[in-house]
Amino acid sequence: MKISVDLTLSPLQDDYEIHVINFIKSLRDSKFIVLENPLSTQIFGEYHELMPFLTGLIHKSFEEQKICVLTMKVVKTDRSDYEPDF
Repeated sequence: MKISVDLTLSPLQDDYEIHVINFIKSLRDSKFIVLENPLSTQIFGEYHELMPFLTGLIHKSFEEQKICVLTMKVVKTDRSDYEPDF
């Protein structure tokens, strides 16, 4: 089943920027479709492949930070080709 995941990583420490950059670069280096905007990053793929990848990446990111918030929304469909019609 295809899913779309919206991610916002918010490190709560002074050197937050490098952690966000590293997280996004890891998403970009994956085999999945990744779209970015100023507020969040979306990643798209098969549920059984994407979720284990994200679990590992989130765990690694959390280990490298003191305090961090990750907001994640999961939609059961591939929205990577979404174009507004208004």
